[in-house]
Amino acid sequence: MNRVHGPLSTTALQVSRAGQGKELSPSPSHTAFPLRPFERGIQRAAAPAMAAARPQHRASPGRVPTRWVAALCTACFFLGVCVVNRYWAVPEPPDCPNKASPGNSRAVLNQVSQTREVVIALDRTISDIEMRLAAARAAQMRSQGVSPASDSAVDQGNMGHRMFFVMGIMTTFHNRNRRDSIRQTWMPQGVHLQRLEKEKGIVIRFVIGRSPDSEVERAMDAEDKEFSDILRLNHVEGYGGLPSKIQMFLSTALSTWDADFYVKADDDVHVNIGITGSILARHRSKPRVYIGCMKSGPVIANNESKYYEPDHWKFGTAGNNYFRHATRQLYAITRDLATYISANRHILHKYTNEDVSFGSWLIGLDVEHVDERSLCCGTPPDCEWKAQAGNPCAASFDWNCSGICNPAERMEEVHRRCWERREAALPQGRS
Repeated sequence: MNRVHGPLSTTALQVSRAGQGKELSPSPSHTAFPLRPFERGIQRAAAPAMAAARPQHRASPGRVPTRWVAALCTACFFLGVCVVNRYWAVPEPPDCPNKASPGNSRAVLNQVSQTREVVIALDRTISDIEMRLAAARAAQMRSQGVSPASDSAVDQGNMGHRMFFVMGIMTTFHNRNRRDSIRQTWMPQGVHLQRLEKEKGIVIRFVIGRSPDSEVERAMDAEDKEFSDILRLNHVEGYGGLPSKIQMFLSTALSTWDADFYVKADDDVHVNIGITGSILARHRSKPRVYIGCMKSGPVIANNESKYYEPDHWKFGTAGNNYFRHATRQLYAITRDLATYISANRHILHKYTNEDVSFGSWLIGLDVEHVDERSLCCGTPPDCEWKAQAGNPCAASFDWNCSGICNPAERMEEVHRRCWERREAALPQGRS
C-alpha cells in the first residue's frame, strides 16, 4: 500500500502547488523511483485536470523601482518651493509695518506725538470757543441792560471805562468790626477810593447779599450810604453757601465793571494793594489766568471733621488729595474766566469748600495756574522780615486761623508792620 500511496501523495502535492500558481515538478526525492504502468496511467489521467486548474498569467508590465519614485517626489517638492519663492512673493500688508524695525518704531512714535498735539490744539480751540461764547452772551445781556446773573439791571455807569481789577471782599452782616478795621488800615476811603478807581482803574468793594430781616437791611443801607464801598448782591446771604455767593459776585461785577481781573478776598486778610497790582500786571496780556497761592490738601472723609467732604468718593481711594487750587484767602482770575463761570454757574458743581469748588470750575479748561507765594504770607514776623528784605507780601494771614486771628483787634498791628510803605505804582485803567 505504501508503494501505491507514495505516488498518489506526490501527485496531490503537485496539484496543490499548481493551485498556488507554481509549475508542477516532481519532487526530487521521488523521481528516483520508476513509475509502474498503472501509476503512469493515473498521472496521464490527472494531467488535463491540473492543466485546467492552472491560472492563465498575463505578462506584467515593467515596474519602476521604489527608490526612483521617492527620488522623483523629492525633486518635484524642491522644484515647487523654488518656483513659489521666485514668482509668488507674498506682499507686505500696508497697515502692518514691521514692528521690529527701529525706523518703523520711530515713525509710530512720531505719529502718536502728532496725534496728541492735534488733540491738545483741538481742546484749546474748543475751550476758546466756549469762552468767546460766554463772553458774547454776557455782552449781549449787558447791552440789553440786564445782568448776566439774570437779576435786575444794575448801575452801568462804569461800563464804558476798562478797569484794571475789581476786588470783592467777602463779608457778612455780623462782621462790621472787621470791615471797619480794613477801612482804617489798607483800604482807601472817600476821595482816595474814588481817585484809586479813576486814576488806577482799581475797584474795591465789600460784598454782601440780602437779608429777610428789615432791620439788618436798613443797617446795611446806612453803612453803604456812609462809606459807599459795599456791593449788594441780589442773593440771600447764606443761601447756597459761599460758592454760590462767589458766582453771584462775579456776575454782578461783570455787569457793573469791565475789568481785566476779578479778585476775591476775605475780610480777615491784610492786603497790600500795590503789590497785588504789580503781580496782576505781569499777566495782563494773558486771556485765561488763575492766580493764587496754590495747594492740594487731603480729601477728608470723616463726617465729624470741620472740612468733611461729602463727595470724597469722587476723588478715588481714601487718603487722596484734591486737585491743585488756590487758597481761599485771596485769588484772582481774568475776565474770560469770570465770564465763563458767570454764564455756566447753574451747571457748575459746588463742593463743601469754596476754594475747592472754584478750582473745580477751572480744572477742565485751558487755564494757566500761577502759584504766587506772596499771596499767602504769614503775619508778623514773617511778612515783616520779607518787607525789610525788599520783598513785601501781597496778602498776610495766620494759617492756623485761615485768616488773621482776631482780625478786628490785630489788623492795625499787621498793617503797621507789614505795609508796603509806598503808594501803589500801578498801570492805568484802559478806556
